[in-house]
Amino acid sequence: MRKILLLGLLFSLNVLAKDSGNDVFMWLEDIDAERSMDWVHEQNKNTADEYKSKPIYQELYDEALSTLNNKSRIPSVSQRGEWVYNYWKDDKNPRGIYRRAKIKDFNQNDHPKWQTVLDMDQYNTENEGNWVFKGMNCLSPKYRRCLVSLSPGGGDAVELKEFNMKSKKFIEGGFQLPKSKMGVNWRDKDHLFVATDFGPGSLTESGYPRIMKLWQRGTALSEAKTLMEVDQKSVSVFAFRSGKGVKAKDFIVDNTSFWTSKYYQLIGGKTLPMSIPESAVINGVFQGKMIVSLKEDWQYQGQFLSEGTVLMMNPDVLTGRKTLVEDDDWSVFLSPRANENIESISTSDDAVIATILTDVVSKVYVYKPVDNGWDVDAIEFPDNGAINVTAVDDESGSFFAEYESFITPPTLYHVNGKSLKPKAVKSQAQSFDPSPYQVEQFFARSKDGTFVPYFIIMNKNTAFDGSNPTHIFSYGGFRNSLTPSYSGSYEALEGAYGKMWLDRGGVYVSASIRGGGEYGPKWHKSALLENKTKSYEDFEAVAEDLIKRKITSPQHLGIEGRSNGGLLVGATMTRRPDLYGAVICGVPLLDMKRYNKLLAGASWMGEFGNPDVPEQWAYIKKYSPYQNLKQDTEYPATFFYTSTRDDRVHPGHARKMAAKMMSYGYPIWYYENTEGGHGGSSTNEQLAERLALAFTHLWTQLK
Repeated sequence: MRKILLLGLLFSLNVLAKDSGNDVFMWLEDIDAERSMDWVHEQNKNTADEYKSKPIYQELYDEALSTLNNKSRIPSVSQRGEWVYNYWKDDKNPRGIYRRAKIKDFNQNDHPKWQTVLDMDQYNTENEGNWVFKGMNCLSPKYRRCLVSLSPGGGDAVELKEFNMKSKKFIEGGFQLPKSKMGVNWRDKDHLFVATDFGPGSLTESGYPRIMKLWQRGTALSEAKTLMEVDQKSVSVFAFRSGKGVKAKDFIVDNTSFWTSKYYQLIGGKTLPMSIPESAVINGVFQGKMIVSLKEDWQYQGQFLSEGTVLMMNPDVLTGRKTLVEDDDWSVFLSPRANENIESISTSDDAVIATILTDVVSKVYVYKPVDNGWDVDAIEFPDNGAINVTAVDDESGSFFAEYESFITPPTLYHVNGKSLKPKAVKSQAQSFDPSPYQVEQFFARSKDGTFVPYFIIMNKNTAFDGSNPTHIFSYGGFRNSLTPSYSGSYEALEGAYGKMWLDRGGVYVSASIRGGGEYGPKWHKSALLENKTKSYEDFEAVAEDLIKRKITSPQHLGIEGRSNGGLLVGATMTRRPDLYGAVICGVPLLDMKRYNKLLAGASWMGEFGNPDVPEQWAYIKKYSPYQNLKQDTEYPATFFYTSTRDDRVHPGHARKMAAKMMSYGYPIWYYENTEGGHGGSSTNEQLAERLALAFTHLWTQLK
């Protein structure tokens, strides 16, 4: 069958050349066309016929699904008043339920009394289509009126419906918006900030809303008042309210690029620009002051402020409403050291909670204002892991946080706002026995001399003889930090990789290459635009270091990345095919000549550059996998996966790369889920299938 399809693809080289220039596979960009979907179904069948027939596939599928449906896994919660909320999937609820429990009951009982708020399996039964829950935005402080986002197929475009939390029903005649990529927030109970598809000309070149309006309850959307229109070359526009009562402040954000924004305060119907660098990020408002994170150096009031610094600033100074800047109008809040990155900042009424990475492991600190400074407490979580603050109660200052490491399953802690003592309230059962394994952090030296950290998880008795099947996962972009995770990646694996990989004799590696945020803005910017190849050099240095240490060898080395990470493994595969034995390339960017014309691609030009500008294409084309693929080269065995309903990264990237490789005679394995959005799956069964196929690929190719 592969030979028959290959002949068809070779025929396409002649038939399509006149219609699509040099890109003879452009027809695969027509997502739902019959011809495209016939190709997809044929590839899915070929991959299933080969890999699902292997005994190891069913074993891996069962292990993945069992772990994903594990009743002991901890619920990821948010808090609203006296309730905690959670979205939960299992074998009885494949589409998931949104549920809630009283916080006291949740903290004290292993099996709290959950109330179902919204049953997505029932919703799908009653409504045509494959609907995926995408979140619920509730109006504080009572949290009775909520905005529910529902995606048909799992993509980023959603429908919005107003929901009554007390009756647990959608509100007939309430706020409602049709399917679109949108940015919607409450201003008050009768007004919404709305950015959506208002018709022709209302979207940016990236496909996101460019017009922000204020919509009053009981009126038609067409009557909503326009607050701001941003340029079509901007990425999007967004608005939000911060604070309570008379102290509440309204803000509008023009995201001029992926990495730059213009902030405005809305006062008396006027939008007043805020004088901060466009690269800066506003993390929130604390006791009337803006929390501003600098992403580049800034000279302010005669002082040099280095990138990474976090400031507290009076918004009246930033908008020019107060012209005389006094000492208490601004101050330096945090100044990270060279090996640190301020990963996240949350606030309560009386404290600021900061998560800080030190050499890629997390610490959480609580800052409370005192005379002339801050009282700082380090929260006593276990060492050498990742900590994610998930929910903060404004009034009490109490918060929930999840801790996990590569061999320690997730544990949910509740931190009392007064004592600041963490209490473990839920802990997932071990998915695999950690006792045989050790975790070490090494540093590889990249081409330019930069030391690149990576974690390695392996059996304590691993022989350094170059024969170990080894799996490297990395990302390297968009300021995302790859921290220790029990999932083995940023998937919801929940420890499945322990059974699927480690227990079978594999070695796992997590590489924190440049382009991510592990060491702050400099770590990201050093692999941006014309320097993007630094990410790939770092990744190759990690691979070479593993080979040099004789932990593995090229024929036993598999690599994986998804999204920007899919571009990473696609680029390194075509740059250095000699280094790897197998590749898993997920929901990837691969055709960097056309990426800015496909779906949300234009929004990422701040990361990669504009291929339509000759000077920028000159450096992009050096690594673009689709353009750099060559004939008569020994490429590693490659497994692609994507989703038909991914409306962020176009599935045409994976389709075209797979088709081109096949036309050159290279064997490829391809899997495209017909729903799931950029996450690639909508149910645990779909995710288990894809994981089992991917790990079957590794075990088949790396032995």
